[in-house]
Amino acid sequence: MKLRFFSWLVLAFAWLGVAAGFAQDPKPATAPAPTPTIKAKVAGMEARPGFFPLYWDAKAGKLWLEISRFDDDFLYYDSLPAGLGSNDIGLDRGQLGQERLVHFSRSGPKVLLMETNLAFRAAGGSAAEQRAVRDSFAQSVVGGFEVAAEEGGRVLVDATAFFLRDAHDVAGVLKRTKQGEFKLDLARSAFYLENTKGFPRNTEVEVTLTFAANSEPGEWVRDIASDPTSLTVRTHHSMVQLPEPGYTPRAFDPRAGYFSTGFANYASPIDEPLVQQFITRHRLAKKDPSEAKSEPVAPIVYYLDPATPEPVRSALLDGARWWNQAFEAAGYVNAWRIEMLPDGADPMDVRYNLIQWVHRYTRGWSNGASIVDPRTGEIIKGLVTLGSLRVRQDYLIAEGLLAPYETGKPASPEMEKMALARLRQLSAHEVGHTLGLAHNYIASTAGRASVMDYPPPFAQLRADGTVDLSDAYAVGIGEWDKVSIAFGYQDFPKGTDEPRALTGILDAARAHGLIFLTDKDARPPGSPHPQVHLWDTGVNAVDDLSRMLALRAAVLARFGENVIKPGRPLATIEEALVPAYLMHRYQLEAAAKSIAGTAYTYALRGDGQVPLTPVAPAEQRRALDTILSSLSPDALKLPESLLKIIPPRPAGFPRHRELFANHTAEVFDALAPAEAAAEIAFAVVFDPGRAARLVEQHARDAQQPGLDEGI
Repeated sequence: MKLRFFSWLVLAFAWLGVAAGFAQDPKPATAPAPTPTIKAKVAGMEARPGFFPLYWDAKAGKLWLEISRFDDDFLYYDSLPAGLGSNDIGLDRGQLGQERLVHFSRSGPKVLLMETNLAFRAAGGSAAEQRAVRDSFAQSVVGGFEVAAEEGGRVLVDATAFFLRDAHDVAGVLKRTKQGEFKLDLARSAFYLENTKGFPRNTEVEVTLTFAANSEPGEWVRDIASDPTSLTVRTHHSMVQLPEPGYTPRAFDPRAGYFSTGFANYASPIDEPLVQQFITRHRLAKKDPSEAKSEPVAPIVYYLDPATPEPVRSALLDGARWWNQAFEAAGYVNAWRIEMLPDGADPMDVRYNLIQWVHRYTRGWSNGASIVDPRTGEIIKGLVTLGSLRVRQDYLIAEGLLAPYETGKPASPEMEKMALARLRQLSAHEVGHTLGLAHNYIASTAGRASVMDYPPPFAQLRADGTVDLSDAYAVGIGEWDKVSIAFGYQDFPKGTDEPRALTGILDAARAHGLIFLTDKDARPPGSPHPQVHLWDTGVNAVDDLSRMLALRAAVLARFGENVIKPGRPLATIEEALVPAYLMHRYQLEAAAKSIAGTAYTYALRGDGQVPLTPVAPAEQRRALDTILSSLSPDALKLPESLLKIIPPRPAGFPRHRELFANHTAEVFDALAPAEAAAEIAFAVVFDPGRAARLVEQHARDAQQPGLDEGI
């Protein structure tokens, strides 16, 4: 009993001691350091004022960003001012990234850069409807920052890590193109201050990024890099104020030839489509819309890359200026200008629409891209990329057609003339994309009606068997191009029923045989429309295949050493032989579309168009017979006189992918050209989609050829 009492006594004293300890005053906690002012924090740093002010800390190698606009939307996008130079990889100098509508949002000491999901909206709906849509679909956080200083509602954040990152997904592209695993090496990356600038409506930041290989680099990387294990590029970040109010979106019409931007509108009435679409176009308005001809409020101005040499420079300027013909036809005066990029201007600056001259290791496509306001479809910056090797390929084609290097005679100027004519057309074509226009691949059947088609050089045989290239490419803008510009850019007088007026433009064009069909109708090898192709000529593809086969036979009959300059290795005759021997390939693909073919239009209910017209059985059989004629031994063989003068390739001139396949170990393979031509023909004739249509059309109409007949 005494022991138990003693134990309780000890516990009581212990409890009292603990209680006494709790009762004592705690040690005062260390107060958090006050957040410094921006002025104090940036003391000694280099200030770069602009849309979002920047501060460069040279000692620490950090870039600080001042933010005063919270919850205000602006545009953010990345680009690639210095690329890899490989068409196959696809990371070109000047390449634009994806535009995003973003805003800064603050939560305590954190600042988030939030991207708005514009694919789903409640346009015109109540605040509650808009909130419901916003919360139903995932948003994205593009970047996160810690507040390091603040004053007067403004905050300062360290943006170094945000800018020194792989924003353009260079490592991802290298992986997807099977060029190896690459990782960003921050130790070999830094800010490129020369192009890190601020302007009242945009802030531009550029960085040098080095990617280190974590695996064996791929072939295409080894082709272009001084060290394929270490790839250094430059990435550019643009933060841009949204355009001023006043732009009115124009509804998309599939018959008009424009690219579109759209969204699902969950506030649209139940009897209206959920998806709403607008065309993409620049802002352009007349000073006086009531006048048939008027100056614009502000012209559209494009600039040419000063790195473009002559005579290419003049050709590109000429071709781009063709668009003024279309704007004049739409009632504008001086609405379209092309100038040289001013000294000191940054090509990546959003304020400059640019035509740039880009070099690659291998030839490839040119393109026209745009930065677009995703809310409305307004084009903010147009960027044309023209591959510099294209002009050399056109020159090579002309050499093969003309065989111009006769001993003792001066070389013909026709090769350069044709190549520059193609550049004018190419310049106009790619600029057209940056005006919002899509390809129109049926235009070639209406007398070269659009620069937005793909034209081959139109060559004709003279009576003496030589080739005439005087009309190789069209000059000037096409009639369809005037229609499309009128549809997209016409500024109608007040009170005009705009939808009706726009429909009237398309109706009038259709009455003159001008319609629009595009990539989805032309590119698939099994596509059915008999008049929609790439690189074809003429109204009837079968007729023009016959014409081209005759031209090809004449060219091959006189093909020899005159296609190369004196002093060149005779083995390089093969370079010119490839495009000459296969000059009919695209016209053959075009003719094949008559087999199980069906003409159609983008018909709307009530617009009077005929939706479908099957190709007549006799025309289908004529197409097949003409294609088979291209596979006869006489059509496929090469002259013995040519085979005798093409030796194995000498040292310093290795084989490359622009040549025919070779199965004869160095000696020129005389059967390889025939193999290539036959593969092209049979691939399109027996395309799975075409074969299936042959079965179906014969089942519906026994007069139509079937698959058995084709085989």
